[in-house]
Amino acid sequence: MVIDMAQHFLLSAAARTLSLKAIYKAGEEAAYRTFCELRWDETDGEAVCPRCGCTESYDIATRRKFKCKGCHHQFSVTSGTIFASRKMSFTDLLAAVCLFVNGAKGMSAVQMSRDLDCQYKTAFVMMHKLREALSAELEGLRLSGEVEIDGAYFGGHIRPANLKENRIDRRKARHQTGTRRVVFAMRQRQGRTLTQVLRAEADGLDVLPHRVCGTAVIYADEASHWDVLSRNRATGRINHSQAYSMDGAHTNGVESYFSRLRRMVQGQHHGVSPRYLHQYATHAAWLEDHRREDNGGLANRALRLAMVSPVSRTWAGYWQRAAA
Repeated sequence: MVIDMAQHFLLSAAARTLSLKAIYKAGEEAAYRTFCELRWDETDGEAVCPRCGCTESYDIATRRKFKCKGCHHQFSVTSGTIFASRKMSFTDLLAAVCLFVNGAKGMSAVQMSRDLDCQYKTAFVMMHKLREALSAELEGLRLSGEVEIDGAYFGGHIRPANLKENRIDRRKARHQTGTRRVVFAMRQRQGRTLTQVLRAEADGLDVLPHRVCGTAVIYADEASHWDVLSRNRATGRINHSQAYSMDGAHTNGVESYFSRLRRMVQGQHHGVSPRYLHQYATHAAWLEDHRREDNGGLANRALRLAMVSPVSRTWAGYWQRAAA
């Protein structure tokens, strides 16, 4: 028992390589240098003009800006990224990324706004920008090898009436709210997780050819709409009414992902709009895929993705852009 506890504390300490205390103790200048190093890692933190690519610039130290010697364009370390036009300090931004990755089941914008002492809208938009940046890690990726697929429904909840005689059958289509969506997940064993938000689980058949290689072995549950997969793909099926795993056929990996996503939606956010469900699904998949990494490595990974992602086309300033 003593040995088990010692191993637990060692593993716990190994997973903690970054803390809010360390971020604020290091100060604003250290946080600023971190942003520079991650943005311009190929030039050892030396500024590169985002307009012409020139590596020579004047340092306007009093404003933390640079002026390109080639095209005379003025820019900062966050210009052209999701943090463009930022108003928060670099320590607060770094702390926000730390809080974002520390939440194993996500974090609500209300909690982040309280921890950072900022407005709710500020935290809400920043977290959505970070989720948008995480998706760049999976752009163009196709899964191979052994891939588990499944779907889980979210949203569309109808509160039952108080009196029993006034209650309706919430399973019928005419009583639905129209906001119910399915998150279709494809998880490669020992690999990454890809997600797509659809109207029905069977629509995942149209997604598979674009996200999963034709040579991959597909593992699915007993749902009848997956029967057509065996016509042109190697498949493995598991009937959950009989067993959860049998002879290597199971969907435990993708079910583990759905467990995290459900706890994120129900335990942290309590409700997710179908319009943004894909971002929460991507966030949960990213946390699941990198769950073995220490929090310092996660923060570094997330911040690097944010610094190479362009200005958000969905979120601007402190609120959402108007739909086109």
